Amino acid sequence: MAEQMVEAFRDSNSQDKSEPMDRSIFFSVGEPSGDLHASKLITELRNHLPDYQVCGFGGPLMRQAGCRLDYELTNLAVVGIVEVLPKLREFFRVADLAEEEFRKGKTKAVVLVDFPGFNFHIAKRAKKYGIPVYYYLPPQLWAWAGWRIRKIRRWVDHVLCNLPFEPAWYQQRGVKVQDVGHPFFDEVAQRELDRTFLTTYRQQQGLKVAILPGSRGHEVSRNWPVQLEVIRRLHRQYPEIRFLVAAYREKQREWCQREMKESDRALPIDFYVGKTSEIIEVSDFALMVSGSVSLELMARGTPALVIYRPSRLTYVIGKSLASCRYISLPNLIADKEIMHEMISVGSPEKAISALVEQSRKLIEDSSYRSAKKQELLDLNARFAQPGATIKAATFIAQTIKQHESMQAVEKAA
Repeated sequence: MAEQMVEAFRDSNSQDKSEPMDRSIFFSVGEPSGDLHASKLITELRNHLPDYQVCGFGGPLMRQAGCRLDYELTNLAVVGIVEVLPKLREFFRVADLAEEEFRKGKTKAVVLVDFPGFNFHIAKRAKKYGIPVYYYLPPQLWAWAGWRIRKIRRWVDHVLCNLPFEPAWYQQRGVKVQDVGHPFFDEVAQRELDRTFLTTYRQQQGLKVAILPGSRGHEVSRNWPVQLEVIRRLHRQYPEIRFLVAAYREKQREWCQREMKESDRALPIDFYVGKTSEIIEVSDFALMVSGSVSLELMARGTPALVIYRPSRLTYVIGKSLASCRYISLPNLIADKEIMHEMISVGSPEKAISALVEQSRKLIEDSSYRSAKKQELLDLNARFAQPGATIKAATFIAQTIKQHESMQAVEKAA
């Protein structure tokens, strides 16, 4: 049924411009992971609101789900103050494109996904035109720069919370919230894994280590050289271990391979695109870049070592604004370090040595590795709630209809 709805929506997008839809929902999504979650939400919304057009900014998965993509915003995905500055002019130009769309009067709701630095500008422009704003996968203001909550109160009508401690935090600060859960748990429950892939690697002797270099281009360029050096050092001591690299995009896989020296060609490394879930499932532990994918490792019970390499300026500013002890979501949910974290600035040697040492503990002590796995599975059993996409879509559709009904009554009066 969902596939038929998407096809019907694609057909409607290709209809003659003389017969445009007069109502639309605008999405603004800046992260590759957000592109995935938004595409699922768009598909579900089409079941509830089949006569609404969906348009906006995002990525290729949203386009496949039937969204009229006005700008591929995920290509601009960056984290850190230094990384954002060169792209400010383009961000403002894209925000102006959104306002042009809002000015037409067809937009009945705006759905924001993560990416707060940019999406706050979209929310502000939407409120100029009285358009309801929903924040799905809201910014982690509880982690740092909590003073930005006033922007949420001023420009966002509904925050759709995803983590177990978020509703209380937002409610205490006067924000309307709806607890829907995190869509990553839907992805884990619904995704059909490649059984041939799993069987192939499970039949191989020796431990398997997942390498997750990140989904953004600048993350990969900062972190892959560190991860590669960790692989080199571990291989010298544990030649039987196989390393499975989960690249988010083909061009990132190619870049990682180009960065390898001639002497690295003999390393037991396998590169894949589009096999992140399978690699997490089959691996004994992971070396990963900090990100929301940590929730999938939690759900699959895969221990992980987390690295984050910001620029020095981003680190200094971020440290002064931070208000939480951890950077990875499972640790934040548990309020203790289950996944070992390493923030690295400048020379990577300290981080490399720490990651190698922590990897040795996971490699040599099977009981320690099993205990970490069980901690993650226990955490998942307590806090993972499936159904986030359906809950979010139902809530958005119902409140859009209520808002339109109120407008109709006001117009009739």
